[in-house]
Amino acid sequence: MTRQWIVVPLLLVLTLFGAIATIDVWFPWLAELKPKTEIVIDKGTRKEAIDSLIAQLNAHYVFLEKARQLEAVLRQHLREGRYASITDGERFAAQLTDDLHKVADDKHMMVEARAEEVPYDGADPPQPVSKAQWERRTPLAMRFLLGVGLSLGKVGVAKVDHIGHNIGYLKLPDFPPPFLMAERYAAAMDELADTDGLIVDLRDNRGGGPATVALLVSYFVDQRTRLNDLWDRTSGVTTAQWTTDRLDGKRYGGSRPVVVLVGPDTKSAGEDFAYTMQAMKRATVLGEPTWGGAHPSRPYRLGDHFAAWIPDRRTISPITHANWEGTGVIPDIPATQDKALAAARELLQRRIDVSAHVAVRH
Repeated sequence: MTRQWIVVPLLLVLTLFGAIATIDVWFPWLAELKPKTEIVIDKGTRKEAIDSLIAQLNAHYVFLEKARQLEAVLRQHLREGRYASITDGERFAAQLTDDLHKVADDKHMMVEARAEEVPYDGADPPQPVSKAQWERRTPLAMRFLLGVGLSLGKVGVAKVDHIGHNIGYLKLPDFPPPFLMAERYAAAMDELADTDGLIVDLRDNRGGGPATVALLVSYFVDQRTRLNDLWDRTSGVTTAQWTTDRLDGKRYGGSRPVVVLVGPDTKSAGEDFAYTMQAMKRATVLGEPTWGGAHPSRPYRLGDHFAAWIPDRRTISPITHANWEGTGVIPDIPATQDKALAAARELLQRRIDVSAHVAVRH
């Protein structure tokens, strides 16, 4: 009996670590719990990874000319023996990432080392498109951890509140897949439906998926609206993203004032939401310039224990014909992070008061 009490908890712990070790990139907060395992590499491993990295960059990176520049630098470093003394996989991946960024400062580009064998060849396998499909593919332990993250506000929706004079507050730490967020966004927007203005706080948003951004933006328009286009380097196909016609929650509409809070820790899909709302003139962006990563990336296999996240798609706004890569989203109203929320409340209150005054006069 004593042995059972030891073995069962141990198996549970190992199961949890197994789930964490295969954690999907949708939930980066859980990656902090991932156990570290040393990866020992040799000359053959290094060369295989670099050759594969060069091939994948030339085939998939959004800027072909930049990919060729990266190839020249990597081959030069290999000839000069700059990687010869590196035997630790994590250090090797970090060095490759640093070398890539010196040539192409693309925020979504990186090389990672994985203790577990990279299971796919080429681009990442197709992602599930429904909650039922996701549940079938996802280990029970990971679903449990996600549930904990959702309940603690670490994933999806961190806070829904009413502040000031009928001002709503919505804090979002990331943009997980839409089939996981549809109900939660609906509940949040229903709770905020009676407010006269809304603050969307993305100052600590880690990113996520453009489809989820499109879902949330849908609550702030009155009709079907084209948002951003995604050009895929690999296929050459451009896909237009549109708002969702049918929503589970109450639509906030296109007239009530919205302020989006941003800062240096607003990343990727968080920037997408802020940039799109700003370009549409649907929201005022307040805070400090954001991270500056606009090119969605996918992981590509470099060997048994290495993968490269390569930006293979480019976001293009149909309004600005550009994106926020390298520059970040530039706020309409600058404010330091410690004063941003107070400034947003004051701004919204003034706009609400003006609207009320105009309504009374008419």
